[in-house]
Amino acid sequence: MDNDTLLTGSLGFIGLADIFQILGGNSSNGVLRVTSQYVPHPGTIYFRNGDPINAAYGSEKGVKAIYALFGWTDGIFEFQQKDVTVTQSVKQSRMEIVLDALRMMDDGLIKSVGPPSFDEDALAQEAGSAEAKGLPIIKGPLLDYSYVLKEENFSSGSDIVSEGSHGKWMWVIYEGILKITRDTPKGPIDVARLGEGSFIGTLKSLLFGEYTRNASVAAESDVRLCLLDSESLYTEYTALSPYFKNLLISIDDRLRKVNDRIIESYSGDNKFKDILKDKKVLLKQGSKQEELFIITEGQAYVVAQTKNNIIPLLRLKKDDTFGNTQFLDFGHEPRSASVLATDDLKVDKIDIVGLEREYDKLSITFKNLIFHLSSCLSMATRHAIHLNKKK
Repeated sequence: MDNDTLLTGSLGFIGLADIFQILGGNSSNGVLRVTSQYVPHPGTIYFRNGDPINAAYGSEKGVKAIYALFGWTDGIFEFQQKDVTVTQSVKQSRMEIVLDALRMMDDGLIKSVGPPSFDEDALAQEAGSAEAKGLPIIKGPLLDYSYVLKEENFSSGSDIVSEGSHGKWMWVIYEGILKITRDTPKGPIDVARLGEGSFIGTLKSLLFGEYTRNASVAAESDVRLCLLDSESLYTEYTALSPYFKNLLISIDDRLRKVNDRIIESYSGDNKFKDILKDKKVLLKQGSKQEELFIITEGQAYVVAQTKNNIIPLLRLKKDDTFGNTQFLDFGHEPRSASVLATDDLKVDKIDIVGLEREYDKLSITFKNLIFHLSSCLSMATRHAIHLNKKK
């Protein structure tokens, strides 16, 4: 392994989805090369700031090549750190690609590359729906152990957090899988599955005051959790500028609201029936606008546009932010959602460059927490859109 090779291993041990999350969490620049004895051609994916920007596999280029490589269950990967100068052809975000690829695999739209399996149970599972398999597992970058106070172990099936209970502590998952559920009038619904590197607890659990858990957490397998030093994380938070604090709290609120939207859709409660009426498009999905704003008066709405429908996701209010946060992708506007505004909306522009400088100075653990929050928001949004498409 040469000096520029930062990551190498077997696709049988760690899949492409996990590799994407590791490279994304570390804002990596470089080239990921994958090879397999079951195909004649290698695959190459180019990353800039943790996002895939181009790829090649045989005759396939761009995002189609990436989707094809997600079908590899056997092979070797190697990531080399270097400046990437290739033209960007991939427009989707990292999380969009991962979620779309996992869905396509569930639907049998991506060819599996690896040793043949004649196990009937395995073949039946491959033919099953995404709902039968459960939600994809959200993972995060490798743990920075300097913020860990102690380790705790829970056996499979253990209840770790109950919805409606109180608690301000925060864990990061060192090993194992957790299931996150919310209560609904129709019974509990899974809203997320978390794996290694993910956090239990939101940003608001760091702040002073009583904190009520808004979901239940149970061990899907034997798990090993690391209790984090919340005081150190809180100290980092208090040192941030007011605009950066507002940005983080706004993203935290978005996650809660999108999960509420999942509950409403699952329960058949349509609270956004007439949301498009008398609203103007402030930021169109797919726009290349690079500005970031904070709301000072009025309201705005985040909506996702699919091929056949416009799906309302959440309402923004005073002190919420919207726009293009270039150093932080949470799967909403402008790339994957639009923003609609009321006539009385007033905003202030935020200095994105200044926020990025603050972000660069944060500890690895705090950056990982923000990455986890963004990944969960992106995943929850895809879940909400999927539920609305089925109606």
